[in-house]
Amino acid sequence: MRILILNGPNLNLLGQREPEIYGRETLRDIELLCEGRAEELGIEIACVQSNSEGALVDALHAHRDWDGVVINAAAYTHTSLAIADAIAAIQVPTVEVHLSNVHAREAVRHTSLISPVVWGQVSGFGYRGYLAALDLLHSRLSELE
Repeated sequence: MRILILNGPNLNLLGQREPEIYGRETLRDIELLCEGRAEELGIEIACVQSNSEGALVDALHAHRDWDGVVINAAAYTHTSLAIADAIAAIQVPTVEVHLSNVHAREAVRHTSLISPVVWGQVSGFGYRGYLAALDLLHSRLSELE
């Protein structure tokens, strides 16, 4: 079982950028936690981060034969039809993750263009959302075997 963990713009600044909203964990901290959970679950993960919309689409295409995707598209969540189209095109079970509760924030963050094409969403639990997404995908994929 192979799962891509895909992170969008500005997430490379986690730990420094508005820690009161996004937490004090760095992206590397989150990746290490995900690697530990993946080892517990017996799955392989790849972690990719980019500030470029095209690079995120390219990563989705490159991993289209994998079993699952965890995506935090960050601001692209609310603006990118290209990422939504890529998720729909690859037909891989995908969980959308947000560190903060986007529904309790500014109105512009309440609408996700990718939500209609993902399996589910985890929002507002900080780094724990990534671990929950891995657990949920592992459970779903195990049921399908």
